[in-house]
Amino acid sequence: MESKGFVYSVLVLFFLGFQGCAAGRLLTDPKPDKDAVAAYARWLVSQNSWGVLNTISIELKGSPFGNVVSFSDGVPNKGIGVPYFYLTTLDPTAKNALKDQRSSFTVSEYPLGTCGNADPESPTCAKITLSGKLVQLEANSKEAEFAQTALFTKHPEMKEWPKNHDFPFFKLEIKDIFMINWFGGPKPLTVDQYLKYKTNKSAIVN
Repeated sequence: MESKGFVYSVLVLFFLGFQGCAAGRLLTDPKPDKDAVAAYARWLVSQNSWGVLNTISIELKGSPFGNVVSFSDGVPNKGIGVPYFYLTTLDPTAKNALKDQRSSFTVSEYPLGTCGNADPESPTCAKITLSGKLVQLEANSKEAEFAQTALFTKHPEMKEWPKNHDFPFFKLEIKDIFMINWFGGPKPLTVDQYLKYKTNKSAIVN
């Protein structure tokens, strides 16, 4: 009977753990207060691992083209707010950016599992769009090395991607920020406020 009880306990713990994983990925930092705008924006970017990157399409003659991509803004707990990407030039997104750098990148709070029962489109489930220029980094530069460490730490599979598919590193030079994390429309936030924000424990929800 004791062995059956032990097995049952293990199964319960496994099930609860599975539910936690299904609800969202494991967060490295707690969720900030919704009124701490810069903190919330940086948290939203640093905790996510993918989003939708929009470029101006060559094939569609100037129409917008959105593509799901992986990204990183730094190693865990040391994000700098700037999204870095590892994109093959065989893909339309990189091709588009090499001709026209105008881009926007959107991430949602929903994949993090912290929206409760809210719909992804609900204002209470935060979303942020960073607009600017998608720039290819100079090969072997210090910033390219930083991007590689940031991306390969968060996405280990990238190390095995075929080198002959031409995967340069890119970053989004942010020019504008649009974020909604509650009712009342987009929160006022400048690029300077966003990039200069430093972790502040007082901004965290208790």
